[in-house]
Amino acid sequence: MTFFASLLGSDSLGAFLMLAADTKISFGIYDIAKSLTIPGWIVISILLIQSVYMIAVGIERWLTYNKAKQQSRQYAPKVAMALKNSNIDEAINISDRHKDSHLAMVVSSGLKEFAAHQGNTDISADEMEASKRALDRAIAVKTAELKRGLAGLATVGSTAPFVGLFGTVVGIIGAFVALAQTENAGIGAVGAAIAEALVATAFGIAVAVPAVWLFNYFTNKVTSFGVEMENSASELVDYFIKQRTKALKGQ
Repeated sequence: MTFFASLLGSDSLGAFLMLAADTKISFGIYDIAKSLTIPGWIVISILLIQSVYMIAVGIERWLTYNKAKQQSRQYAPKVAMALKNSNIDEAINISDRHKDSHLAMVVSSGLKEFAAHQGNTDISADEMEASKRALDRAIAVKTAELKRGLAGLATVGSTAPFVGLFGTVVGIIGAFVALAQTENAGIGAVGAAIAEALVATAFGIAVAVPAVWLFNYFTNKVTSFGVEMENSASELVDYFIKQRTKALKGQ
């Protein structure tokens, strides 16, 4: 207080404090909302839409990934037992009953391709390669499905701060306009504009931070699922090779 008083003078500082007290400025949510301009409302509306989208995608992706994880845990031991008994038809039926499992989709596509040539004792290398390509296609399709909505989260996380910054710029411009139009400018003349600027900045950050966090979290989940699918596909190819070897030895 002593430092500011020495710069402005005790009389000037006292007059400023009295002016702020006389204006009875309120920075409550209702008062700020009431003082928002049309550009300010546009900015807030865009950020609200982005926040609703972020929440909706976050909930939907979390439910999808959680269901895929749970079904895959139930599916893996069942299909492993069926393949151990060389019962490919049963393995395919088990895969079809676990449609939400990312592993089931990949394994099922490979098994169906292999089963189409199972009755032929002369399975060529091209037919084995066809099974591998079926696995690769299934992995690509399932990965794209798991990534659905993540690009939108990235867009929200990257654009929300700039939308809030636009609202900040509009608010600061309004503050300067109010200063220019008011001869005895005080905090009351620019308080609403400054509040609008700060609200836009805070809202933009509040939307961007969880959007980026969710994007990184779900991206790690998709990467983990991708590793599991690649491992399952590799193990299935090994199984095909073993079955092919048994068929050749049985000739």
